[in-house]
Amino acid sequence: MNKTVRTFAAIDVGSSDLELGIYELSDKHGIRPIDQVRYPIALGKDVYSRGKISYQLVDEMCRVLGEFSQIMKGYQVEAYRAYATSVLRETQNNRIVVDQIRVRTGIDIRIISNSEQRFISYKAIAYKDAEFQKVIQKGTAILDVGNGSTQISLFDKDSLVSTQNLPLGVIRLRETMRHMKTTSEREQKLVQEIVDNELVTFRKMYLKDRDIKNLIGIGKVTLRMYNKIMAGENKQDRISLEEFNHFYETLGRMTLDQIEDAFEVNAEYASVLLPAATIIRQVLGVTGAENIWVPGTRMLDGIAAEYAEEQKLLKFNHNFANDIIVTSRNMAKRYKCHMPHVQAVEALALQVFDSLKKYHGLKARERLLLQIAADLHSCGKFVTMRNATEYAYDIIMATEIIGLSHLEREIVANVVRYHLQEFRYNDIHITGWPSRSTRLASPENLTMTVAKLTAILRLANSMDRSHKNKLAGCRIAVKGTSLVITTNYTGDVALEGLSIEQKADFFEEIYGIRPVLKQKK
Repeated sequence: MNKTVRTFAAIDVGSSDLELGIYELSDKHGIRPIDQVRYPIALGKDVYSRGKISYQLVDEMCRVLGEFSQIMKGYQVEAYRAYATSVLRETQNNRIVVDQIRVRTGIDIRIISNSEQRFISYKAIAYKDAEFQKVIQKGTAILDVGNGSTQISLFDKDSLVSTQNLPLGVIRLRETMRHMKTTSEREQKLVQEIVDNELVTFRKMYLKDRDIKNLIGIGKVTLRMYNKIMAGENKQDRISLEEFNHFYETLGRMTLDQIEDAFEVNAEYASVLLPAATIIRQVLGVTGAENIWVPGTRMLDGIAAEYAEEQKLLKFNHNFANDIIVTSRNMAKRYKCHMPHVQAVEALALQVFDSLKKYHGLKARERLLLQIAADLHSCGKFVTMRNATEYAYDIIMATEIIGLSHLEREIVANVVRYHLQEFRYNDIHITGWPSRSTRLASPENLTMTVAKLTAILRLANSMDRSHKNKLAGCRIAVKGTSLVITTNYTGDVALEGLSIEQKADFFEEIYGIRPVLKQKK
């Protein structure tokens, strides 16, 4: 086989099913689906009602995943990735479940954060490059209705400007309704009220006056609903507002038995169809979107796209790293950070990072984390000027940053916390699941990563101590045991010089290099 062609498997452990996708990946033809296997299993019902997955279901999962393993061997799969989302994130016994699967099937399941999950889903859409780029040029919302939650992400002129996770999963809503004995018509109104209650805050905080023309519907729930709405040989990949409203009104007049018969679905799916349709309908109303584009992508496709991109078998035209940065900057603006200073610190931090490549041993991913930390380094001042970095830590840990794992977010939060506090090596406790970079997995490596990035952020912040960007355009280079910062600025840089000297000890402790400011006369 050509070395540039690989057989890859993607596994998605979801709330209502286990899915396996087999793909052929090549630099010439991109991603080609070969086979897909789906096994329905009601994991979410256990988790969202009892908080744990029962042993019986764990046993069933292991049996099915063992069969998936045999299928992968049959296709001579060269690499695979197995991801679990909210159903394992929220179960109390997730470590036991993951360990049982690994021991009994040989498959390593990685529990990914919500922000990672959504980012992977976006990559699946972006693989449909031409249409995706065309759609997001106008105000666009991406709606991912899930079993456990709903994600709404806003694009404006090709950039992701905001993304929020709402506790509006269809299984959650169904379980809430089960405890309330009521009519179908009354249930529909109750679900509307629950959804509207969550959307009120979203509209005020994030939507504001944005003009949303398009809604992109992704996720298993939306895809299955689309297949019921647009049944037929000539179905398009768009649903008009009128078509959806007609479907919703028809659905609202039907009993569960009638839904099962009319749409040829089982009782389990019939029970979540109305909650799912209600979420979509209310989001359409809030955004004012005129149509829904359903690209037909799945989580499996995103996993394959992510792997192909990392292996340089696929290149996206859309800049996803920029989405992460834009989201972080918008977060800084929300907390009233002084943006000229933020931008100056960001530029200087990256310049210092790049000048130390031979000394820090860090990669592009850590550079991105430094950039995010620079953007958010002063967000805690929104709460108080005293102990601001403690509040900044809390803000960052309480806010999803699209594309980052929980562990990566903890790294950013700790760098921000310690850029003004005394660095205490033994107090760095990072609890997130291991990131996909195994270099970061050990506590020692994590602590040193935080220390290295903290030293750089401290220095960059001190270089703009006056908040006047006096050192813009400076040159930074390692000379012997000094990091020489040379500026042509002709004004007074005494404040910056003093601040750099105050931060020099910790920088030298980490790198063995002492920063020195030199002003050309």
